[in-house]
Amino acid sequence: MLGGVLSHCRQLQTGVAYSLCGVLLSRLLTTTQAMSDMQAVVLQQPGGPENLSVGRVARPQLQAGEVLLKVYATAVNRADTLQRKGAYPPPKGASDILGLEAAGKVDQVGPDCKGLWKPGDRVMALLPGGGNAEFVAVDESHLMAIPAGMSYQEAAAIPEVWLTAYQLLHFVGGLQKGETVLIHAGGSGVGTAATQLSRLAGARPIITAGTPDKLQMAKDLGAVAAFNYKEGEFAQKVLDKTDGKGASVVLDCVGASFWQQNVRCLAVEGRWVLYGLLGGGAIDGDILAQVLRKRINLQGTTLRARTKEYKASLVKAFAENALPHFSPGGPVQLRPIIDRVLPLQDISQAHRCMEDNKNTGKIVLTVREEEGHAEL
Repeated sequence: MLGGVLSHCRQLQTGVAYSLCGVLLSRLLTTTQAMSDMQAVVLQQPGGPENLSVGRVARPQLQAGEVLLKVYATAVNRADTLQRKGAYPPPKGASDILGLEAAGKVDQVGPDCKGLWKPGDRVMALLPGGGNAEFVAVDESHLMAIPAGMSYQEAAAIPEVWLTAYQLLHFVGGLQKGETVLIHAGGSGVGTAATQLSRLAGARPIITAGTPDKLQMAKDLGAVAAFNYKEGEFAQKVLDKTDGKGASVVLDCVGASFWQQNVRCLAVEGRWVLYGLLGGGAIDGDILAQVLRKRINLQGTTLRARTKEYKASLVKAFAENALPHFSPGGPVQLRPIIDRVLPLQDISQAHRCMEDNKNTGKIVLTVREEEGHAEL
């Protein structure tokens, strides 16, 4: 296209014609650049939320088995705040743009794809990074169809936290019907998802949280009990609620500051699933002796660095067993809990909100408006 314009300009003689060609060339170059780059969250250097901004970067290039997702909404996760500080780098080969989930439309299908998706499909994506942008490349097996009637903002609140919760409960924790599961940070995205998935599995969720609003939300979502960890020890309360048996499974994103209470309120041969260290990682005490005495299974787990094959199996299991329950009409209705929706330009505010623990549920970012509305 550019060569054709240049050839046409050479045939023109007048100064006005040359001026006109200059305008055309400028517009063409601007259009070409716009088609090859995009808006995305940019981290100037590791540090505080003030280091985040929105700028223009190159669009991702599709690899074999990937599709290009036109992002309408994305979200903020605790891992994003850690990456911003330089404490949680993306896996090798992953985008260094923040964002572990996104929702939008399939824009392009890359080479060697299996025909699972086509341009225009409304989907949500589990990502190792890159979601806080206008476009993101996604492995085709890490996409899920957005249920009918669900908005992009609601869909963006699902992939990372709901798949994490599903993994913790079923792939790692082996939760069974009738068991009691103790869920820390019950007001978080993972916590609100795990509470609902526990009820779907026929289990009894008990949660801890730090504010009355978060405790009430957990009860509304089906928790059989909710305890404020700031108001005395929760371990005895869990034991009382379970007639002294304790919880069969603990989902722990806190770590060191909760370890003694976790051990105390775990059932004999209970499963302690550690997936975060918000309360630190250094422990001073006889943890091994207590783990041994109660035959506790302590397992640490993450999701972001897992293999593509593992993530594909997790997405498939969730899509088959949980995703249908986001559509109305079933005996158990699942719903993403959204604390607030902000424009992508307010990324710094979103990070501050999460780090101050002000949110109950997800913080969602709007990247562009749905059809019929002006885009960013």
